[in-house]
Amino acid sequence: MSSTNQFAALGVEPDIVEVLTKRGITEPFEIQALSIEDSLSGRDVCGKAKTGSGKTLAFGIPCVQKISKAQPGRPTALALVPTRELATQVCKELKPLAAVRNMKVEAIYGGAPIEKQIALLEKGVELVVATPGRMIDLIEKEEITVADLEVVIVDEADRMADMGFMPQVEWILRGVERDHQTLLFSATLDGMTASLISRYQKDPVMHEVAHKEITVKEMQHRFLTVHEMDRIKVAATIIKASHRTILFSRTKWGADKLANKLQENGVKAAPIHGDLRQSQREKSLADFAKGKVQALVATDVAARGIHIDDVDVVIHYDPPSDAKTYVHRSGRTARAGESGVVVSLVLWNEEMEVRKLMRRLGMKHPIVEVFSNDSRLNDLAAWDPTVDAA
Repeated sequence: MSSTNQFAALGVEPDIVEVLTKRGITEPFEIQALSIEDSLSGRDVCGKAKTGSGKTLAFGIPCVQKISKAQPGRPTALALVPTRELATQVCKELKPLAAVRNMKVEAIYGGAPIEKQIALLEKGVELVVATPGRMIDLIEKEEITVADLEVVIVDEADRMADMGFMPQVEWILRGVERDHQTLLFSATLDGMTASLISRYQKDPVMHEVAHKEITVKEMQHRFLTVHEMDRIKVAATIIKASHRTILFSRTKWGADKLANKLQENGVKAAPIHGDLRQSQREKSLADFAKGKVQALVATDVAARGIHIDDVDVVIHYDPPSDAKTYVHRSGRTARAGESGVVVSLVLWNEEMEVRKLMRRLGMKHPIVEVFSNDSRLNDLAAWDPTVDAA
């Protein structure tokens, strides 16, 4: 089979195969190979796959191939996504495919002028890629209707749940009346995502792509005993010597307080947690990705929605509640094959708890006392604490 035919073999039509070939896309990713045929046949599909697994084309190709032309304000397909970044990314990837069919794909999200979005919808848009909040605004203003939807896509359902969007997602899905196909993609299929699947999908085909978890062994771990009064200064010293740092706080209130204290110590820091407005969270993430913010201070729940490479240091400012949380938090570094440094700042009364955690993870690392003026903090990756401990 020649390489260009690999999508054709899944039932993708020649004009779309040609666009893919021109873009150098000849071999389907695993999630695409598994799900495209089922999606084209009209089945509801539920895909378990992480960001970066190729799921945009997995739902985009069948959607563009199957949907009808749209009337003004009456799209025939809707993709719900958690953030404006993802909305623009999905749009960018699917526009060339839609163009061959003379169809339009547009991103609709909050924080951008609603009048411009209304003007686009009035021209007729087949596939709307929207964040839930802005979609509801437009439905309530009667500038858009879900009455003609033939395909509904829920992308990154787990992130939507983490970010508190599930009630909005359900409100939109309840309004879809006519017979339609629902494609849902998520990195996890439990909790709220599971209830979404059982309520809004009919006998879905399940496809799962196994992903390689970053292991604790692939990271460098430093356990540092610090003094309460000096802890913030130690954190600030580490951040200033790093490229991008994520710090973990147990509480939302703690995250706000820590971000403020870091600012006072000359570090550009921003908090990210569930009590912040969506627009604030998105701004913090965007500033962090651009390097305007050196450090993000996150709670465990908010961190699930963070997908940024090049994070070279993760700091457990407050110890994690268990071994699983330690691994989950620490996995924010060492993404995309880079090895990162994971630092735990340990107060004297937390040492027992941290040692117990290390035993559970099978880690034998010394816990070394440091002060904020310690030169070793300027290059934690180069410092080998086992040598010092010996």
